[in-house]
Amino acid sequence: MASYYKKPNLRAAAFRRFLSVVLVTLLGVLLFVFLLGTNSVSNVVTPSANESDDDLNLKIGVSVSREKLSLPKQNKLSIQLEEKNKLPPRNVDLYPNLAKDHIVIVLYVHNRPQYLKVVVKSLSTVVGISETLLIVSHDGYFEEMNEIIDGIRFCQVKQIFAPYSPHVFSHGFPGISPNDCKDKDNATQKHCVGTPDQYGNHRSPKIVSLKHHWWWMMNTVWDGLEETRKHSGHILFIEEDHFILPNAYRNLQVLTKLKPWKCPDCYAANLAPCDVNSRGEGVESLVAERMGNVGYSFNRTVWRKIHRKAREFCFFDDYNWDITMWATVYPSFGASVYSLRGPRTSAIHFGKCGLHQGQGEKGACIDHGVVNFGIEDTDKVANIKSEWGVHVIQNQPGYKAGFRGWGGWGDERDRQLCLNFALIMYHSKSATVRRVELSTS
Repeated sequence: MASYYKKPNLRAAAFRRFLSVVLVTLLGVLLFVFLLGTNSVSNVVTPSANESDDDLNLKIGVSVSREKLSLPKQNKLSIQLEEKNKLPPRNVDLYPNLAKDHIVIVLYVHNRPQYLKVVVKSLSTVVGISETLLIVSHDGYFEEMNEIIDGIRFCQVKQIFAPYSPHVFSHGFPGISPNDCKDKDNATQKHCVGTPDQYGNHRSPKIVSLKHHWWWMMNTVWDGLEETRKHSGHILFIEEDHFILPNAYRNLQVLTKLKPWKCPDCYAANLAPCDVNSRGEGVESLVAERMGNVGYSFNRTVWRKIHRKAREFCFFDDYNWDITMWATVYPSFGASVYSLRGPRTSAIHFGKCGLHQGQGEKGACIDHGVVNFGIEDTDKVANIKSEWGVHVIQNQPGYKAGFRGWGGWGDERDRQLCLNFALIMYHSKSATVRRVELSTS
């Protein structure tokens, strides 16, 4: 009986060995196919909040050199502006050391000198301004604007100039090209160049410069400047028609410290309500509402989330950067994007006119060339208390997902240039391009 059962056991053992060989072989083939497929495309890495910039990869391929980007051919002025961007901050002799927990301030401007004089004067009275770095981002080169910034002595200041601004190119894209389509021209019939927006209108260089400048500035400040590439804290962004109250900087320091535990889901800290006409509720409570466009600040973690939505930003048909963010980028995060602020404003929007006005005394749109907001004693010191609770404003009006945009941003050249700004990284020692992820998920 023993010999009768021995043979089946040998056959079973042999069969098991055969199956093991087959399984190992199949697993080896599958692993090989997987690795081959992985190597045939870019190695996409989903960046974590603490991931270093150099670890980020392009989802659309390997790292791209500057020469291979579809950038306009630079003229003499564009090249000169890029060189100016590499200059170190001024006033380092007056303020040699930045505070350890300083919040960088970025002021982005066009060509409204009367407005710029007002915001610079208001910044000069801000408590703590000497502790930080002020970066002024110019949309082109305008001598009067440059002279105003030259006169700043109250803090370290660094100027950067958008080298691919439409205002820098007078005879070709991104400025006006001789064969550009205009208004509602039919490109085929007119034999002109351009892609119309969703309403049939062709690009206007003055209009598209707004969105180009904001996106170039963000990419440059966060990823291109030696002074800020490793800055992990908040950066405050203001415009040339924002009046900054004396307590703004101290209030912002308080807000950024309270945000992680008072409102961990908040993406930013704001100096002003989302409604630019509001001066705040005046109650004893912090307020969480959608991110406004007056005196807003966020950190590198939030920037990484925004940057990974470069395609959404660059292909949305609206020339306004803020409406683009509200209508397509923020909704793509999957949850409401809240910003924490105090109940009383620390920054005031004073511009009375529309696009690119405020040039010269008659067009300044400021009463008698000055502004007077009646600064009270409470506006001169930090007036936010850590024991306050948070009032969340939900179901807020405004642009949301599904809004198609106001147009003005349909030209494929503008979209590609915008996308290139997400790839270009300006380094002080070289013109190499860092690898970043452009995720459309």
